[in-house]
Amino acid sequence: MKSVQLKSVPTGVADIPLQDASMDIWDKKYRLKRKDGVPVDAVIDDTYQRVARALSEVEATPEKQAYWHEQFLWALRHGAIPAGRITSNAGALEHKPATSTINCTVSGTIQDSMDNILERVHEAGLTLKAGCGIGYEFSTLRPKGAYVSGAGAYTSGPLSFMDIYDKMCFTVSSAGGRRGAQMATFDVGHPDVMDFIRAKREDGRLRQFNLSLLITQEFMDAVNRDSEWKLAFPLNEQEVEEEGLDLYDANQVVWREWPNKNGYVANEAGLVACKVYKTIRAQRLWDMIMTSTYDFAEPGFILIDKVNEMNNNWFVENVRATNPCGEQPLPPYGSCLLGSVNLTKFVRSPFTDEAFFDWDEFNKVVAIITRMLDNVVEINGLPLEQQRNEIMSKRRHGMGFLGLGSTLTMLRMKYGSDTSVEFTEKVSRELALSGWRVALDLAKEKGPAPILEEDFEVTAEMLRKRPEMKRDGYQVGDSIKGKVLHARYSRYMQQVADVAPELVDHLAETGARFTHHSSIAPTGTISLSLANNASNGIEPSFAHHYFRNVIREGRKTKEKVGVYSFELLAYRGLINADATPNAEDESKQLPDYFISADDISPKEHVDIQAAAQKWVDSSISKTANVPTDYPFAEFKDIYRYAYDQGLKGCTTFRFNPEAFQGVLVKEKDLESTTYQFTLEDGTSVQLKGNEEVEYDGETHTAANLYDALKEGYYGKF
Repeated sequence: MKSVQLKSVPTGVADIPLQDASMDIWDKKYRLKRKDGVPVDAVIDDTYQRVARALSEVEATPEKQAYWHEQFLWALRHGAIPAGRITSNAGALEHKPATSTINCTVSGTIQDSMDNILERVHEAGLTLKAGCGIGYEFSTLRPKGAYVSGAGAYTSGPLSFMDIYDKMCFTVSSAGGRRGAQMATFDVGHPDVMDFIRAKREDGRLRQFNLSLLITQEFMDAVNRDSEWKLAFPLNEQEVEEEGLDLYDANQVVWREWPNKNGYVANEAGLVACKVYKTIRAQRLWDMIMTSTYDFAEPGFILIDKVNEMNNNWFVENVRATNPCGEQPLPPYGSCLLGSVNLTKFVRSPFTDEAFFDWDEFNKVVAIITRMLDNVVEINGLPLEQQRNEIMSKRRHGMGFLGLGSTLTMLRMKYGSDTSVEFTEKVSRELALSGWRVALDLAKEKGPAPILEEDFEVTAEMLRKRPEMKRDGYQVGDSIKGKVLHARYSRYMQQVADVAPELVDHLAETGARFTHHSSIAPTGTISLSLANNASNGIEPSFAHHYFRNVIREGRKTKEKVGVYSFELLAYRGLINADATPNAEDESKQLPDYFISADDISPKEHVDIQAAAQKWVDSSISKTANVPTDYPFAEFKDIYRYAYDQGLKGCTTFRFNPEAFQGVLVKEKDLESTTYQFTLEDGTSVQLKGNEEVEYDGETHTAANLYDALKEGYYGKF
């Protein structure tokens, strides 16, 4: 009798074994270990049990704790994935006492004074030390060359202070644990906006930052009209008098929305007087933005007027900053509490004519993880009192999904097609409605978000922003509950009322447990790990076989790790074990609905994002990947189309080896890129990006070594 090798054969999606890269990331980032490195979580299910136990302990009675521990554990095993900081840190206090379960925050407003700038640096350092990323707006600082009367000198401008925050972030994050991340936003009307756009062209500068411009409707109107654009900064009374400015001369002063009115000249409508420093053609500035984004993938695009118009807390917040990935526009000291649902878990009979999505189980998981995230508020672990007060008052969280691209493929839909757009909108709508039903139930059980029980005085600014309040009989000076302003006059909740009017009626009467429910994060690391490389967030799969550049403590450069898309693993496990991307052999070819990021037009990327954004009350972190040779003339229209579709933000990425390495890379891009190294004796060596080279006692890919040396992070991980 011949010996026989036995192996398990997957019978469904849940049976697809985790690839090595996924297990590795779980071990390095999410697996709880003692200080000596000995694992506390023996297997991934131990991680689920730890998280379920920690979040259920928030419940009021032992009976509820036991019940919800069982429910939370079931949800975690069936596609609920809390964000990385929750997965890493929930239930870990015995081993990691000074960490937070919150992914990211936003800084307090940076006031235009040296004391406040340095105070915010201190606060940011404590925030990063706790394991949170952080976002800031820097256009609140006066432009380079402006006179500072208190110092009797001229300021060096916002960019010089950003350098301080950048170095602080690298220093603190390098001390161990999860590396920090930062977002810098900047108003498109600030006099130093062109310096901000060009900031990353200097090797190694501001690399701890993502950069995003705050794009206003006023600016887009100027671009569309091809008219002039005024670059301006707020005025105080002293400056108006000393410079003899006429507040009503449009050549000297413009009136704009501004996050901080203290000390500045403002009118009854809430607009701030801003001194005009220079005037340029709006189209010239637009071209500069587009060129930089094409070459350097930054700055990103935040449509800040749309953000504030659709903000559920419009009556009490002026949002000017976001978390580092951009899916959570937040007020000062706001927090980014995230979680996702893995859509691939709900696909039944994948790749077949009978393939379908299990909506009942999806809605059940959404309802449970909504309660889980609300419980995270109680164990937030945020280091600053202002951060804790903000999250407890509003209890906002951002629940979204991952694996959309993989799921569409398993349902035999092409990403960007009409059917995929319809599916995306339905997923987002069902997630939203399930979440707001839980918001009502939790408000009845535990009470609404405190801010929604507060009384607010009706102001002229409120009536300007919501003229329907006048029609409903409200006047300046009237008192109105936060829950009414939230449910009746939020533009987003008005949209929800179109499909669920009774639900919104109840929310206006009772209040909601939280002010915000949904956002879609990039989920790169969490997708690769716990979701077995299901596609990130709302994205298609980057490729079906590619490489991820991973930071490893102790290594001098990033490590290139090969990964496969989840849908490829599933297809191989369930349909054809020999299937291979780009195979010439017909028996090994993948179906035509197996597409990746580069196969999708920018318009299709935007259409998918717009379909989801309609039902997402925060924002969406999405990157439209385009090939290196994508024509610039077509590229520059992406952002205008995003604006026309009503998005809150837009980001693109084009591989450009002359700039710096991305996190995700394809073999063909590395193969086609040559890097030149100059040795100590003056001779040069040319290597392809995918070639391995031994240097300084380690083996590196040529691309990662070049990037580390150029950007100045070699040996600093």
